[in-house]
Amino acid sequence: VQLQASGGGLVQAGGCLRLSCAASGSIFSINAMGWYRQAPGKQRELVAALTRAGSANYKDSVKGRFTISGDSAKNTVYLTINSLKPEDTAVYYCFMTGGRFYWGQGTLVTVSS
Repeated sequence: VQLQASGGGLVQAGGCLRLSCAASGSIFSINAMGWYRQAPGKQRELVAALTRAGSANYKDSVKGRFTISGDSAKNTVYLTINSLKPEDTAVYYCFMTGGRFYWGQGTLVTVSS
């Protein structure tokens, strides 16, 4: 099973993007799905996660601007990002957990000031 992330790009500060992630195969009993990001020279950090029960959790600095949604039955997860800031510039990686941890290949988001 591979996760394919898409939707990144170059946007101006204040703009918005919608990232998508889909699994190429079926993941049995997904427990959680979400997104990490890794900015240049920094560690990868969790920005948003969605549990099977539908509970969403966000990194404090993105609350109110990021919205995670997904469909565990369809093995898809989305991240809507509003009011983008230059500090949001990073490679965004999706993940899904279900028996094991699956990583997506990453999609680059670049925010210009």
